[in-house]
Amino acid sequence: QVQLVESGGGLVQAGGSLRLSCTASGRTFSSYNMGWFRQAPGQEREFVAAISGSGGTAYYADSVKGRFSISRDNAKNTVYLQMNSLKPEDTAVYSCTCARYYSGLYSEAGRYSDWGQGTQVTVSS
Repeated sequence: QVQLVESGGGLVQAGGSLRLSCTASGRTFSSYNMGWFRQAPGQEREFVAAISGSGGTAYYADSVKGRFSISRDNAKNTVYLQMNSLKPEDTAVYSCTCARYYSGLYSEAGRYSDWGQGTQVTVSS
């Protein structure tokens, strides 16, 4: 099992930026593709972005493409989500996740095996 701990959430005005971090336990972090999902109150969990183990390939939801950027530092067992030009509709709990059993980049939550507790992002208008 991989333990994931997110940080960096908070309250920001529309148009602002935040950077989320997610630190993973274990020695095989670079073997796993990682992802970020979000869930707003009363809504289903939504894919945001995913990144390959090497960091060379990334995949984004259309709703965040061009505004958000996912990256990772395998030496620090950490994946990041840089969020720019934030909108009120980006308000949600953001969770990072790890795909231990699938090698591709997926938007389906069922492909991911381990989840963090999440960090709240609130964007005011």
